[in-house]
Amino acid sequence: MLHSTLYFLPLNCVLTTLLFGGKHGAFINMHVSLTVYQLQQEAPRPKRITCPQEVCAALFHGVISRDYADELLVGTEGAYLIRESQRQPGTCTLALRFGHQTLNYRLFYDGKHFVGEKRFESVHDLVTDALITLYIETKAAEYIAKMTTNPIYEHLGYTSLLKDKMVHRLSRGRTEPRRVTFQRDEKISSPLVRRSALKDMPEKQCSYEKIHNFKVHTFRGPHWCEYCANFMWGLIAQGVRCSDCGLNVHKQCSKLVPSDCQPDLRRIKKVFSCDLTTLVKAHNATRPMVVDMCIREIELRGMKSEGLYRVSGFSEHIEDVRLAFDRDGEKADISASAYADINIIAGALKLYFRDLPIPVITFDLYSKFIQAAKLPNAESRLEAIHEGLLQLPPAHYETLRYLMAHLKRVTMFEKYNLMNAENLGIVFGPTLMQPPEQNALTTLNDMRQQKLVVQLIIEHEDVLF
Repeated sequence: MLHSTLYFLPLNCVLTTLLFGGKHGAFINMHVSLTVYQLQQEAPRPKRITCPQEVCAALFHGVISRDYADELLVGTEGAYLIRESQRQPGTCTLALRFGHQTLNYRLFYDGKHFVGEKRFESVHDLVTDALITLYIETKAAEYIAKMTTNPIYEHLGYTSLLKDKMVHRLSRGRTEPRRVTFQRDEKISSPLVRRSALKDMPEKQCSYEKIHNFKVHTFRGPHWCEYCANFMWGLIAQGVRCSDCGLNVHKQCSKLVPSDCQPDLRRIKKVFSCDLTTLVKAHNATRPMVVDMCIREIELRGMKSEGLYRVSGFSEHIEDVRLAFDRDGEKADISASAYADINIIAGALKLYFRDLPIPVITFDLYSKFIQAAKLPNAESRLEAIHEGLLQLPPAHYETLRYLMAHLKRVTMFEKYNLMNAENLGIVFGPTLMQPPEQNALTTLNDMRQQKLVVQLIIEHEDVLF
């Protein structure tokens, strides 16, 4: 069981305590109810019933009926044993006495013991956790149901700090994306869509929202939820923790927490393979520094390099660049003195985009862009692509906008580098767009549309963004 130096108080008592917001460097005064905490201390303790015949192990009773298991456990709250199921021979059943009745659970083992999603090193720990949960849910069902009705999350000092950071970031961020109306210029014979009138786009807000990356977590010692301020009960896996910002909440509370995750740089272990929005927010930037630094270097010394982005640099050197960014971040040296071949830097940039867990053109919008590319009418095609761009998450939109402006400049040096929008579409299509299901046939069938989408965005970059 968990131990604590906190004093025991009556169930209806409230303790005023200081809860430390470590990751935000602030102490916060709040009233924390000890109801659930005390209930955990009052929960029945496990009492194993051993088998006198020692069939296989002291706790295992072999093939016995439910009625006989009930006789062995009756009268002792928290008593438990393991038996072989009569209904399903070869499987084990955990029989547990609680609430003056015997509860039977199918018991599994895969290196750890479990009956649900929690895994335990021993059956004793499993039963301890089960008794705590059953006791609290029985004694405080109404209380638990009301825990999230008056959240303290919005009133925490660090939440205000996050809002201040958000306002600061947005004040120096990009302007609103432009909604464009495409019209054909009848005086010009080209089928391509021309520049068009602009109008406001009020429904597209510049907000770098990010959902929390919650993962089940085991807390050592008593812990309180940072959403509802109530005790997080259980022996292990009492709640969830955001791996990006460190927020600790009940699993049920995690569904109510706003999408306001502010990643902590100390928790971001790498640059490559990191979610784009997470990296951008952690560095308080509008785009990943990898993109800015690589493009800056390429435009400084590589715009006339023949086959830019098509010719591959040495994979070992590209891997070195990746490791440099993961290790040193913005201090990574990608200058000519470190990597004379500009194709290495171009290769590292392409690798960064390929390694994103969510592509720049997100999985959710992939089919929308593919369908847009299939439209026969040029104006309709660009309209659909434009609508798709406006639906991209802000970090993805900004990154794509910056990259496309760069690739447009690359095409201006086509006389030297031999790279036009079509060639770049072939290179960057599969890099920026990936189908949600990793199906080789789907990817092969969509390659033409992937190429066309990127090609059109490059050619009409000045209108689409």
